[in-house]
Amino acid sequence: MGQFSRDIVEASSVLFRRAAPQQAGVFTGLNPATYNANDPFVLWVIQTIIIIGFTQLLSLLFARIRQPRVIAEVIGGIILGPTIMGRIPHFTNTIFPQSSLHVLTLTSTVGIVFFLFIIGLEVDILLLKRNARASLAISIAGLAIPLGMGAAIAVPIYHNFVEPSVNYGYFVLFVAVAVGITAFPVLCRILTEIRLLDTTVGVLVLSAGIGNDVTGWILLALTVALVNASTGLTALYVLLTGVGYTLFLLFPVKWAFRWLARRSGSLERGEPTAFMMTVTLILVLISAFFTDIIGIHAIFGGFLAGLVIPKDNGFAISVVEKLEDFVTLLLLPQYFALSGLRTNLGLLNNGITWGYTILICVVAFLAKFVPCSVTAKAFGFTLRESGAVGVLMACKGLVELIVLNVGLQAKILDQRVFSMFVLHAVVLTFITTPLTVLIYPSRHRVHGGMVLEKGLAPGSTAAGITSDNFTRSKFAFVFDGMEQLPSAMTLAQLLQRPVASTRSTAFEKSANDRISFQSETSVLPHKRTISIDAIRLVELTERTSAVLKSQVADTLIRVDPVLSVFRAFGRLNHFSISASLSVISYDEFSTHVADHVRGNGPQMVVIPWPLASLAPEASTNYHTVLSNPLDSNFSGTTDEAASLLLRSQFVRKVFASSPSDVALFIDRGLSTDSSSTIQPHVFLPFFGGPDDRLALSFVIQLCMHEGISATVIRFHRVESDGNESVNSDKSVRQHGDTVAFPNTVYSQQDTQVRIQSDTADNLLWDRVTSSMSSFNAEVHVALARISFRTESAIRPLHRMLELAGSEPSRPLLVVAGRSRRMAIDSHRRELNQLISERNASLPPDVAKTFGDVASAFVVAGGSVSLVVTQATL
Repeated sequence: MGQFSRDIVEASSVLFRRAAPQQAGVFTGLNPATYNANDPFVLWVIQTIIIIGFTQLLSLLFARIRQPRVIAEVIGGIILGPTIMGRIPHFTNTIFPQSSLHVLTLTSTVGIVFFLFIIGLEVDILLLKRNARASLAISIAGLAIPLGMGAAIAVPIYHNFVEPSVNYGYFVLFVAVAVGITAFPVLCRILTEIRLLDTTVGVLVLSAGIGNDVTGWILLALTVALVNASTGLTALYVLLTGVGYTLFLLFPVKWAFRWLARRSGSLERGEPTAFMMTVTLILVLISAFFTDIIGIHAIFGGFLAGLVIPKDNGFAISVVEKLEDFVTLLLLPQYFALSGLRTNLGLLNNGITWGYTILICVVAFLAKFVPCSVTAKAFGFTLRESGAVGVLMACKGLVELIVLNVGLQAKILDQRVFSMFVLHAVVLTFITTPLTVLIYPSRHRVHGGMVLEKGLAPGSTAAGITSDNFTRSKFAFVFDGMEQLPSAMTLAQLLQRPVASTRSTAFEKSANDRISFQSETSVLPHKRTISIDAIRLVELTERTSAVLKSQVADTLIRVDPVLSVFRAFGRLNHFSISASLSVISYDEFSTHVADHVRGNGPQMVVIPWPLASLAPEASTNYHTVLSNPLDSNFSGTTDEAASLLLRSQFVRKVFASSPSDVALFIDRGLSTDSSSTIQPHVFLPFFGGPDDRLALSFVIQLCMHEGISATVIRFHRVESDGNESVNSDKSVRQHGDTVAFPNTVYSQQDTQVRIQSDTADNLLWDRVTSSMSSFNAEVHVALARISFRTESAIRPLHRMLELAGSEPSRPLLVVAGRSRRMAIDSHRRELNQLISERNASLPPDVAKTFGDVASAFVVAGGSVSLVVTQATL
């Protein structure tokens, strides 16, 4: 009978022996920390909470240095074991008494079985077709030579540390497998975190790792079968039964499962029904039970069951999403805690033991690094790429821990040798990420799917000041959620001129006072079609489903609902849509956007930020002054406040790093307008500076849409006697810079720079307001729809809000320059006055993100939508 089966029988016998617990519980003096065989649940809960707490705390710490979660789980288990916490008197006997471990062992075994099922779901044999020759050669070299080196190092270890009662051949075979295996799940996680998954190195390592991993599991199953068999004939029966069961699962069972999934509609929807989840759970448990009772460990049954699940249409990802939190957060840490309880680094108490431990680390690393690197170099990869392949293939991780625990349960390893190999697994996993980044930094990487299109060079599209072309035809829209779609579609429609040609009517009065109407068609070019790069960002979390999504990004891009809806919108409105999808950590979002801009050359990056839910309900007055709608985010729920803070920090990072112009569209109800056609009136307060010049060119492009009109007001500040000037370097610096989220800075605002900026403002203003300027037909028509004027005010922000409130009663869209740099004036002091006068609350991060002018509209309230522009220099 296998270990899993024995755990079930023992736990069942305990449960059936249970007597009715005392009704008063702790009120009769019951100590919850005392193990009670009749009621083991209480102590199990205490053990589980301690394990989860240690794991979560350490994972937060190790995530800072980009280490995989398994490092935290293993080290947490070691801390709870005899190495550290076990040295506290009575800790182990009270919290983890030996008599209670069979229940913890049972739940952890269930967890590892389902985790191996998830690993089986990760395995995609189709990956082997990518660089098939190179990946096959690296897989063979990365397994054959480590097996030989592992067998060689097993000889002196056996003679120095292992009891003669342990079969010599079994021990050598087991150590060879432990040294030769590669941790495929941890490898996927590391490749995704350091953004290597879409590189040639990432694809090569992933495909080679699959072959290495599957072969390693087969060899481990062979080892366990030999150990558990009493005779050679029994071992043969075990192996033949295992092979037959594998074929049975991979063909008839897999076909039947696919047929059920298709008949139930789960495969078409990409999500399992309750019936299919029931079938899946039963399949995993029966498979684990069968492999356990025939003499192979239960984990192999779980792994084989994972290979059965179809991966079409994201079905496998949906299955993982339903299981992973329960498995990885509750059950799997228990498995590694048990490993830590069996690990005693105190047994490594002499020079010989430490010498062999270091030797194991060196041999295990070099046995993988050298052959894999040399093989990759032989297939034409660069020296850095080859080195990265070698380091990644040497990763051990949780697969190594599973192998070691199997060896300990089979009594092939004793506690000292087990501790030596656990330490080697932790060390090799720990060094994988920093060594890979050191050998293969981002500047040397070649990302697959990065298409360089002909476009304007970064920085060549700033504000259209020196060119008659005020239009942009290539935009990049950033999506990280479904809620941004209405905002993005609304702005895209406003940027593209309708199909119908623009007509104007001339009125002529003859000598006899008769009025004649002459209708004429404006001579305009053919319809301007804009192209949009849809940058879809999916956050890479700790969940396995996120890693699965990163592996199948090329498939996910075709079925992602956000991109699918936006493509359909583009086809209906004659946009040229191209899409990209990346599964990366949230901290990498802004960097990825900047890299995309450098590679594809869009003229403007658009970030939709829907805040329609904060707009007042049932209000038709677009200029009503209400309390600050953002107050609810910071005086309301913590989750809303944290979400707004994270979003503003992401936008600021894009502002700081983007090599092209950026427009932040703050949608506060424009996309949800009930009108059949959205035709807002645009309001631009022009204060000067490159951002305001970009905003003016953006307004001109919007007004090429025949349903849009605009008001552009140039403001001049008038200093009054007794008022302290706010135009000082000190007031500019009040915005503050932070290390994590830097503010954007063009250059030092010396006198020459300010004169140049002021001159550029005057030239642009004179050109667009003069009737003598020469423009193409589109720009002439757009300028005819814009009302230009100038205003002088002591308090320009107050006057700006008054004028905006007097605009036509139509949906109002305010376009404002961010003006965080090289602006003519700083409005920070007046903005603080507005906040105080209206008893509003504006968090500093929001003000830094929007800029002073846009922040004034936020403080004023209402449902005014905003476009905040920042020009690149």
